[in-house]
Amino acid sequence: MFLTLRKIFSLLFIFSTLATMAQQASINPSPYSIPFKLTSQNNIVVKAILNTKDTLSLMLHTAASDFTLTQEATAKITSLNFIRTDSIKSWGGNANTSRYSEHNTIAIAGHQWTGIKIWENKNSGPETDGKFGLDLFGKKAIEIDFDKQVIIIHEALPKKIKEYQKLKLTTQDEMIFIEATSLIGAKTYPNNFLIHSGYSGAILFDDQFASQTKIDSSLKIIGEKSLKDSYGNVLKTKKAILPCFSIAKILLKNVPVAFFQGAIGRQKMSIIGGDLLKRFNFIINAERNFIYLKPNRLKNTSYLNT
Repeated sequence: MFLTLRKIFSLLFIFSTLATMAQQASINPSPYSIPFKLTSQNNIVVKAILNTKDTLSLMLHTAASDFTLTQEATAKITSLNFIRTDSIKSWGGNANTSRYSEHNTIAIAGHQWTGIKIWENKNSGPETDGKFGLDLFGKKAIEIDFDKQVIIIHEALPKKIKEYQKLKLTTQDEMIFIEATSLIGAKTYPNNFLIHSGYSGAILFDDQFASQTKIDSSLKIIGEKSLKDSYGNVLKTKKAILPCFSIAKILLKNVPVAFFQGAIGRQKMSIIGGDLLKRFNFIINAERNFIYLKPNRLKNTSYLNT
């Protein structure tokens, strides 16, 4: 049976992707470590060099797959070549355009990745020029140690995994979710949460969950805030205090939570952000279907802006 032209191109793309991953693995043998800075806005930031010329501060974004740089950063970069402009739908729900570049090289802590595709947008975390996701590390186990402020990439799960709590992850559109439980009034509510290190707050509830649980009247409201997505769209939220929040057997008390004001249906997923993630050292396995958690020295520190 003859292969169609489309199938031939599909196979060539797969082989090219596998070859690139194999090349990256040979360049960056596991395990290896990458130091990071935890910013005042709870972002994980690393230093990187683009195309051997431009120095960047990049945020690790667990809910993103693409490599992006801000317009402010690209205006100063000399080594980037944009080849086209595409339409992209942002977190705020609006259509936006973004310039695109390919065949770039990134070096982080003495380790190198080639063939990197880069998109341009307006915003990233404070003190950063852009962001990258877990996809950069391919099919490796990823450890985030907030006590030592280091990212460790493992070929296999480390032996110390026995000291951690194991929880199942679910995947949707290449994003990873974990189940956790909220105490609202006298009732407990399990819900799935996107692991989102790019969000500086602790918890953001989806619109349907906030409406069904009547958070607006059931919890103490402590303020309102405006958020901006990567393309500058403004999203208004309310902030409240959740008495108890549990992930497996780990209990957190008086956790600040946010939910959107109006526009029911816009925020379709709940989020666990950096202000909560930083309280655990965690390891995500290579298949991205399990996470291992261990409370660290930041577990009982004050939450951001409370």
